[in-house]
Formats: sequence, structure tokens, C-alpha cells
Amino acid sequence: MNFIKVFFLVSFSICCTSNVEKLEVYDFDGIEHYLKQNDDKVYVVNFWATWCAPCVKELPYFDQIQQDFKENVEVVLISLDFPSQYESKLIPFLEKKQLTSKVIVLDDTDMNSWIPKIDSEWDGAIPVTLIYNKDQRQFYPQSFTYDELSSEVRKFMN
Repeated sequence: MNFIKVFFLVSFSICCTSNVEKLEVYDFDGIEHYLKQNDDKVYVVNFWATWCAPCVKELPYFDQIQQDFKENVEVVLISLDFPSQYESKLIPFLEKKQLTSKVIVLDDTDMNSWIPKIDSEWDGAIPVTLIYNKDQRQFYPQSFTYDELSSEVRKFMN
């Protein structure tokens, strides 16, 4: 009888646990360390959202960069999707796309304080990408093709 109770509880928790709990959701303080690593890797940090068509179009290129340069590059995809759309849009999108890059969610409504910390010239529009290593840092307020992104990443490799 105890086995049945345990089985039921485990089954219930697996099937009924919210997928939102699987997301890594942070305020700006929680993501800031992704913007300031100081080791031998190249970091590619992309800000995007499921409602941004150019963002969605370029996501596979970031994933391919992660796979092609996995020894030297770390890609971090920071979603700016609205909290009300995590369940209905973001999670189904991530499940469908099966991205291999790290995906985190930035949920911080004080945009006027954190946008200039990423780049003083950023107007808040997406997609934008930050590529950096311990010696240099470049902000790109644009979308990329794979070749463009690969070319920019290579400039940061020693």
C-alpha cells in the first residue's frame, strides 16, 4: 500500500509540476555575472524574445556557434519574454527548438537601470548581442547571419 502511495505522489509531482519551475529566471543582479566573466573563453550573450521575429531567426546560428566552438566559446541566450507568457509561449518554444546553448530568463522591470549597464548606447531594442573575452568587449545592436556571427566570434579568439 505504501508503494502505491509513493508511486502516486511521484507520478503526480512529475506530471503536474509547472514547467515554469524549470526555467532559470533572474533579475539583473542574477544575470550580471554572465556579462563579466574573466577567463580564457569567449562569451556570446544574446538578448532575445519569442515575440521578436529577427531574434527567433538567428537563434539557430547561436546554437551552431556553441557547437562549433564549444571548447573556447560559451553562448548564453537571455530571454526577455514576458512572465505571463512563460507557460504559453517560452516553454513550448524551448521544448520545440531543443536549443543546446544555455538559456536564462531576465525578469527585471527596471529596464532604465540595467540596459545602460549592458551598453550605454543600447536603446532597449532587440536582438542585441554582447561578445567579450577578458581583453575586449563589443556590443552589437543587430541581428546576425551564421557567417557574420562566426566572423565576429573569431575576432575574439586568441
